[in-house]
Amino acid sequence: MSEREPVAVAVGVLIDPEGRFLLTSRPHGKVYAGYWEFPGGKLEAGESVEQALRRELHEELGVTIGPAHPWKVEMHDYPHALVRLHFCKVYQWSGDFEMREQQAMAWQTLPVEVAPVLPGTLPVLRWFAEERGFEGATHAG
Repeated sequence: MSEREPVAVAVGVLIDPEGRFLLTSRPHGKVYAGYWEFPGGKLEAGESVEQALRRELHEELGVTIGPAHPWKVEMHDYPHALVRLHFCKVYQWSGDFEMREQQAMAWQTLPVEVAPVLPGTLPVLRWFAEERGFEGATHAG
């Protein structure tokens, strides 16, 4: 079996003043369409994680983010790709949310109410649970 080169992905964990976090659904036509995830996308050549996140969230959601705070990095092996997920917390943004890929969005708390959740998203829900003192409340369904 050949070693797959991981794809670097910038992921935005947008957190509002009430402590809710934003999940978006994967658009039709993409792998795992309809699954819920934190928004973001692949780094392009020469981009930093923050630059990629800024570009992707503007392209997908129509908002301009403030500072991206690097949080955690997680590898996830999907059947279609090995991804290195760079999770960044974002507390400030400007502009109105526009779902430019006809995806859905939902502000969530733990336990999340949307399903199904993308497998690469589950660790983040676990980290939130640990930070916030939740036990066993990491996913819906």
